[in-house]
Amino acid sequence: MDPGNWSTSITGGQSFQYTLMTTILISSLIAMLLQAMAAKLGIVSEMDLAQAIRARTGKALGVILWIMTELAIMATDIAEVIGAAIALNLLFHIPIIWAVMITVLDVMVLLLLTKIGFRKIEAIVACLILVILFVFLYEVILSNPNWGGVIAGLVPTPEAIAQHPVVNGISPLSGSLGIIGATVMPHNLYLHSAISQTRKIDHTDADDIKQTVRFTTWDSNIQLSLAFVVNSLLLIVGVAVFKSGAVSDTSFFGLYEALNNTSMLSNPILISVAKSGVLSTLFAVALLASGQNSTITGTLTGQVIMEGFIHLKMPLWARRLVTRLLSVVPVVLCVLMTAGETEIQQHQAINMLMENSQVFLAFALPFSMLPLLLMTNSKAEMGQFKNSWITQILGWISVIGLTFLNLYNLPSTFEGFGIWNKSLSDILAWITIILILLLLAWTTIDIIRGDRRLAANRVAHPWETTEE
Repeated sequence: MDPGNWSTSITGGQSFQYTLMTTILISSLIAMLLQAMAAKLGIVSEMDLAQAIRARTGKALGVILWIMTELAIMATDIAEVIGAAIALNLLFHIPIIWAVMITVLDVMVLLLLTKIGFRKIEAIVACLILVILFVFLYEVILSNPNWGGVIAGLVPTPEAIAQHPVVNGISPLSGSLGIIGATVMPHNLYLHSAISQTRKIDHTDADDIKQTVRFTTWDSNIQLSLAFVVNSLLLIVGVAVFKSGAVSDTSFFGLYEALNNTSMLSNPILISVAKSGVLSTLFAVALLASGQNSTITGTLTGQVIMEGFIHLKMPLWARRLVTRLLSVVPVVLCVLMTAGETEIQQHQAINMLMENSQVFLAFALPFSMLPLLLMTNSKAEMGQFKNSWITQILGWISVIGLTFLNLYNLPSTFEGFGIWNKSLSDILAWITIILILLLLAWTTIDIIRGDRRLAANRVAHPWETTEE
């Protein structure tokens, strides 16, 4: 539940009303499917996703996939930097450039967390998400949204993946991909396959493994259902809290100001509460909470993929510091490059940087989805716990559908950067599409070959030996 979710969901609501509610629903269902697979892989194979991929692929592909996953973590980190810096600016009036630098100090928070144990970290994350939930539930209740429109928005329509209209620099398709990337984060599949192994399991007992898989799946689905509610509330806030078209600055700055500006709000109750400053302050507090929440998960994931892909161990604080410093660079450059422009232009530039970081997450997703699906479909690896035929069909629909939408949107994404003319943007987009398809084909072939190799030299699982 990071600031990237905020940006994609609130902006989607502001720009396209309730059209993207269906995207939030579908992306939450995909996340449930994939995290159940990730947990099952970790519990049954006793390897996390990074270790399982590395066991099947050559060193070169392993390094490439590691770099892609690291970039996905950095994309999430960019959203965290922007969200936390803006929250500090809004709450304490710290200049944005200094607020960005202060976010580097969250490594001290991480040092503290490493001392208190994993279960307590889980509790802290849960508390931070509840803060966000209650803040937006309160604001949505006050705004009295059109619930008929909300329910109608859950029904899939072609408008949710259309390339027009383009509002505030995004189309419904790019908005949908941003929501998918912010909801089904690729690096979280690596983390989930690792933390599922922290549960107490008797690996000699197939029934105990089955029960652990079932309970872990329920655990994951309950959490993702809560995330669906929060993401839906964010989009509803974008639609219902403000008068339609009233907010010209849809960045976090603009939304904060709008919550203080009674002329922009949609009903008398909101207006009376806004006069006290409570709405805007709660908004900034929840934004700060979401940044710290995703800081924890991003750092834990980084450790998993670094050890799994390239067998390199680094202290958590050092890893966090390196990742955060690298993520700060594009944010600082964005702030400095727009220093001479109007305030709204500066805010929109930062907002677009965050939007594009979430779209990149959707691009990185097939490179973790595809190996996860291939390995959990494998009889040799999973035995009786391999995916059912329904899960396999839904998995392939998710992988192929998301990959197609990403590639279909790529030319307009390149054009949206505004760096090259249309012809050059299209050429670069097609080169990128070919490279992505080749890399996916390479990944598929290596995983299948590696699976056959492991099957030929396979040692029976402890629970299989006990059954015999």
